[in-house]
Amino acid sequence: MPVAPAQAGVKEYERKQLLERIDREGATVGADIPDRIDVQGDPVDLREFVFEIKQRDTVPRGERDRVDEAKRNLRRERRERRELIEDGDISREDGERHATAIIGIDRALNALESLGPTDLEAEIQAQEMADRKRWMKFLKQALGQEKDSQGASRHSGFDR
Repeated sequence: MPVAPAQAGVKEYERKQLLERIDREGATVGADIPDRIDVQGDPVDLREFVFEIKQRDTVPRGERDRVDEAKRNLRRERRERRELIEDGDISREDGERHATAIIGIDRALNALESLGPTDLEAEIQAQEMADRKRWMKFLKQALGQEKDSQGASRHSGFDR
């Protein structure tokens, strides 16, 4: 019994075109993040999730774990969909649907990867600590109290 053309398996050249489309540099330019997508079998309101996270200046520690898990799941879903296009017995329509979903997943991943520092306070403290160390080193050098390579203090002639 012949298979309907819409359900016929994807041809090899079509498969290559789909793979080239999803692997193309800049494939996500102008692409939309899907409203909803099944990720690892669970429906996810992807656009809402990404916009909710991106609206914040920083991502709190508790939310960072949720974002990291979402990124892992999105990467896994992308890999599985790509493998299905590459090796699976799918129709051209299913291949198109998966390619469009992959580009949307890539767009969401790009947005999630570009998030700022997770903990602004820790970042500020680290910068202040580095500034203090540089300042102390400068003062010691200016006052002639720097240590030589063996750790012995060297003093300038001013304190003798």
